[in-house]
Amino acid sequence: MQQELRFASFNVCNLALPGMKYYDDQIPYSSEEYGAKINWIAQQLDRLDADVIGLQEIFSQAALKDVLAKTQHYRDAQLIGFDPDPLADHLTPSVALISRLPVVSGAAIFTELPNNLSIALPGVHHPVNRFTRPVLHATIEITPDLLIHVFVCHLKSKLPDYRNDSNDDHPDQTGIAMLRSLIRRGTDALGLRTLLANVNKEKRLPIIVMGDFNDVASAIPTQMVMGLGKYPLNGIDDRLFDGYRIQSRRDALRDVGYTHVHDGSYETIDHILVSEEFNPASRAAIGEVAEVMYLNDHMTFKQPHASDHGLVLARILLHGKSLTGATSSDVPDEPLA
Repeated sequence: MQQELRFASFNVCNLALPGMKYYDDQIPYSSEEYGAKINWIAQQLDRLDADVIGLQEIFSQAALKDVLAKTQHYRDAQLIGFDPDPLADHLTPSVALISRLPVVSGAAIFTELPNNLSIALPGVHHPVNRFTRPVLHATIEITPDLLIHVFVCHLKSKLPDYRNDSNDDHPDQTGIAMLRSLIRRGTDALGLRTLLANVNKEKRLPIIVMGDFNDVASAIPTQMVMGLGKYPLNGIDDRLFDGYRIQSRRDALRDVGYTHVHDGSYETIDHILVSEEFNPASRAAIGEVAEVMYLNDHMTFKQPHASDHGLVLARILLHGKSLTGATSSDVPDEPLA
């Protein structure tokens, strides 16, 4: 069995075909700009050298296939992704997954909130019943006896959600627009948390969630996705853990990780979350997050073809212990880190 697994999350920043209008306020890529972008993304993928990579801001699967053709390590990898709905009022970027490990059949994209969830927004007549951007779910086979649920997400940004009848100069309207964005991000988080609860009802499997959360790990929406551990399933904690926080090889003297810069503020808003099976503090662990790295040097140079997000890479070391070894007696009595 492969002893080290490498998972990565990468917001590529608006991958679209040349000439494709993806946002009203953005000029489509020229052939030269497109070539520079797919070459740069391909180089970053090879640099990651991860087994499974979750990607965000994908406007075209054809463009992503062009990227993979430029790589050294992913030309034969399995690609799972879906183009945005061309009939929608406006194009919304999607997410995708690249895997060099086998993917079990049945991978799915979720556009509607599960369990008939419906959340009202201030000043909006129709409640929210869809994810801001789709959530992708795939099951990865490590061995026939070890499967892992992987989710790729991209939650609502902090950009104020103005409406056509709003006056941007009015402070109350600005506050309401910011509140709408917060509620939508929280709604995305609640929907994702519900998907996580649904997927393990029949059989417990380890979970990894990765993506652009548009918020720091301590923020309420991110914490909603992680859960509080109040509803253990088959005796095992249902919480998720920030891979960066629980990594066994964390060096506090080199704690300089960040994935986004806004108004001079350096923040980590792209995360890899793991279930208890990869928490080294748990006696139910079958592996551990050994190291989480942020690849963000490109953000200093601000090249037009580069992403405005750092890449996140998590190295997980397996203990050679199958899931059958994780029982309720393995769960520690004290809360985990």
